[in-house]
Amino acid sequence: MKTAEIKRRFLAHFEANGHSVVPSAPLPAIDDPNLLFINAGMVQFVPYFLGQRTPPFERATSVQKCIRTPDIDEVGKTSRHGTFFQMNGNFSFGDYFKEGAITLAWDLATKPVSAGGFGLDGDKIWATAYLDDDEAIEIWHKVVGLPMERIVRRGKKDNYWHMGIPGPAGPCSELYLDRGPAYGPDGGPDVDEDRFLEFWNLVFMQYEITDVRSKEDFQIVSPLPQKNIDTGMGLERVASLLQGVDNLYEIDEVRPILDTAAELTGKRYGAHSGQAAGQSHPDDVRLRVIADHVRTALMLIGDGVTPSNEGRGYVLRRIMRRAIRSMRLLGWQEPALPLLLPVARDCMAPSYPELATDFERISQYAYAEEDAFLSTLRAGTTILDTAISSAKDAGRASLSGDQAFQLHDTYGFPIDLTLEIAAEQGLQVDQEGFRRLMADQRARAKADAHARKTGHADLSAYRGALDDGGPVQFTGYEEVTREARVRSLLSAGGTPLQAAGEGEQIELVLDVTPFYAEGGGQQPDYGLITVGDGQVEVYDVQQPIPGLIVHKARVVRGEVRSGETGYAEIDVRRRKAISRSHTATHLVHQTMRNFLGETATQAGSLNAPGRLRFDFNTPGAVSASVLHDVEQQVNEVLLGDLEVHAFITSQAEARRLGAMALFGEKYGDEVRVVEVGDYARELCGGTHVARSGQLGLVKILSESSIGSGVRRVEALVGIDAFDYLAREHLLVSRLAELYRVPNDQVAERVEQTVTQLRDAEKELEKLRAQLVLGGAAALASSARDVGGIAYVGTEAPEGAGGNDVRTLAQEIRGKIDAARPAVVAVSARAGGKASLVVAVNAAARGRGVSASDLVKAALSGRGGAAPTWPRVVACPRRRRPRCWWRWKSPCRPYDARRRAPGYVSRAPLFPRWRAWGRPTHVRDARRGGAPIKENRADQGQMVAVRRSKHDHLPLIGAEILDRRGQSARRARKAAAEGTGGARGTHGCGCGHCACWGGDM
Repeated sequence: MKTAEIKRRFLAHFEANGHSVVPSAPLPAIDDPNLLFINAGMVQFVPYFLGQRTPPFERATSVQKCIRTPDIDEVGKTSRHGTFFQMNGNFSFGDYFKEGAITLAWDLATKPVSAGGFGLDGDKIWATAYLDDDEAIEIWHKVVGLPMERIVRRGKKDNYWHMGIPGPAGPCSELYLDRGPAYGPDGGPDVDEDRFLEFWNLVFMQYEITDVRSKEDFQIVSPLPQKNIDTGMGLERVASLLQGVDNLYEIDEVRPILDTAAELTGKRYGAHSGQAAGQSHPDDVRLRVIADHVRTALMLIGDGVTPSNEGRGYVLRRIMRRAIRSMRLLGWQEPALPLLLPVARDCMAPSYPELATDFERISQYAYAEEDAFLSTLRAGTTILDTAISSAKDAGRASLSGDQAFQLHDTYGFPIDLTLEIAAEQGLQVDQEGFRRLMADQRARAKADAHARKTGHADLSAYRGALDDGGPVQFTGYEEVTREARVRSLLSAGGTPLQAAGEGEQIELVLDVTPFYAEGGGQQPDYGLITVGDGQVEVYDVQQPIPGLIVHKARVVRGEVRSGETGYAEIDVRRRKAISRSHTATHLVHQTMRNFLGETATQAGSLNAPGRLRFDFNTPGAVSASVLHDVEQQVNEVLLGDLEVHAFITSQAEARRLGAMALFGEKYGDEVRVVEVGDYARELCGGTHVARSGQLGLVKILSESSIGSGVRRVEALVGIDAFDYLAREHLLVSRLAELYRVPNDQVAERVEQTVTQLRDAEKELEKLRAQLVLGGAAALASSARDVGGIAYVGTEAPEGAGGNDVRTLAQEIRGKIDAARPAVVAVSARAGGKASLVVAVNAAARGRGVSASDLVKAALSGRGGAAPTWPRVVACPRRRRPRCWWRWKSPCRPYDARRRAPGYVSRAPLFPRWRAWGRPTHVRDARRGGAPIKENRADQGQMVAVRRSKHDHLPLIGAEILDRRGQSARRARKAAAEGTGGARGTHGCGCGHCACWGGDM
């Protein structure tokens, strides 16, 4: 029986028994800040179990996608552990209880296949129950008819279920199937859980627990408002039973991935043991890791998770990297996901057809991650192998924390991979040392960030101010002016002061303040603080340490003294503009979720006067039509003039109300909730308007990508939005006046104009080409003989572009007798730059003449890349190339180079110019200008070079492309065409041109 059919039968059985079929929730646990992923079928129903929400049904059934990662390192080592799995479940919310759950489960498990059941042999099924759950045992024996010898009592470790965090819990009863003596000894689940395989868990959800310390150590708070049922049947587990295979890796949704990996690597699963499921040969372990992790990655990316260095994205990245590395350990060195991911898609699409329709997006994320990781592996593995060899040679049993940190910090090599590789070689890693170095780095980064915000990195003065007076009370929600006392006075550098005079930059700490400190994406308040005869202008407000609000200001009048009392007054106009933006951000967030789904969660924001920036997670670009609908719906909420209400409540109550909580944010027991009518509700500490109508207008300006899986929307709010639309209207009206058409026809007329211009440009291009190429035949016939080689040198007509110059050189070369060696040089000036193209034919190459070598020798390595077609771009402030009539023979550049190895004092191509020699100073542009050993750099590396022996000349930014200074694609194209070229990527330092010559 196929896995998709098992899923269908399960849902059909419970739907026929009065259950509502509920779709699987997305894998990311959107509404629970305590969870990364959904890890059980009941997670989406927790508010119903706790009585926080009224369920819309009394009975429900679902097949929930789940992820469990605590034992990710065990995946593959046994046939039981898996990262992604599907949980069949049926649920009752105050309806049926133990007897209903047990009889419904028994009926489906034992009903014949022909009648829609699973057809399991009832004589081979065992049941377990909690130690003192006599009620469940009696139901199994008297109602179902199960013999007492096949009913086992067990303790909390085995038969008391909870999620591992505070929440609902209760005793449970499990169903086991006896797979026969081939799998182990007789005696029931207590004796052997390989032979007696658990396939269904019935949880009698009765209590709320807290203080969860372990599986058996927790505190029962109180009974739940009603008795509930939560059952879970692992779909992969029951599939292995019904398909007659040993484990989850051999079912129809997983085995094809494993077989494909085995075929690619030339391995055979289970070849090293009599029973593959019971052994853990390294090859089998790796094949299982690949099968599980590729499927898991497919499902995670499909649900909107993208690889990153934190949170859910890091879990995905780690899973993908384990699969990729396992393929390499099996001998496969090429990218593997393009061959494995489509197989996983085909396996899962029968149950999740959206995977097929969305596969292009999914594969883009997956393939890009693999390419990046393979590069990391190539660099890091070499370094790690050397460190391991050195440790073994020295007799050490571990790698130092410094070595692990260097791999992580310099090469991006993840610590978990270092631990895994070291363990395979029998070595440990100094994790404590690694963590200490990481903590030091974070502390430095935090201090640097603080220094950028406050102007100094020393927090001791702030801690002293907090210790002296305690937390600063913020009253800005209720008032905009306030009497306050100056508790502390600091200089801009953090030095305590007693007084400050006019013109000084200072920082003030008040005992109470209406000024909002920057946080939560909201910009700070500005304003004035008047103390006695002194007055300061506040231009920034920060909270450098929790509880302490610091006002950065300049004294604009008189003198300010510590300990004095005065008045703090914020800039009300700025506050209102910021508040409008912040409320608008909440509305945009909620509306994006309405249109894009619950995965469109906030990833960052900026709330400034009159404008907002909202970053959110979503896998792809948002279409213009969706943006229009979002904008329209937001403005409809404004027209509704909904009340904006803020209140303090418990975190549990906020979750019951459906308030959005952002994963990664830390919330206390009490939280502040901001709700806009019934439309939007979020946990938020910012300031807002009183009613949605006060926003006036919201205009979305743009939508763009700022990273993998993260998009950014920018918008204007209030009068700024009105001003923008007014300017747009004025512009359209002016265009309409010029075109003499109504406003709504301006776009059409502009399109017509653009089309006409393009057509005119094409015609002009044709005429210019005719002009440029018209004299090719005459120029070819005027070729001069230089040392037995036909030579043509000319200048293209004024305004000829790079393609024109290239085409002209090619035409001239083509019109010279192919049997006659020929060199063609064409120069041009266009766009403020002078350029030179040199081409040679096959006969000339047969005599050892290379255009690339000629130009490179003349410019000491600064020419093009292909032997037939180099291109030089010269500085417009210098004399343009006039080389062709100065060459007396093609050998002269080589003679010059031999006379002065490594440095050409005067290049034949550029008379009176001092040529640039080989790079004498090469530095890493990404590591603070550190020198690069032997002046050598790798492909793709960003460097800074000085191409002169004179130290006073400027450094030049450059990117190393390949040995010829061009991309591989351009090199292949040049080889196919018999031509070549190079594009400049660095400047000559004169400040007047983009590049001096070809690539380095």
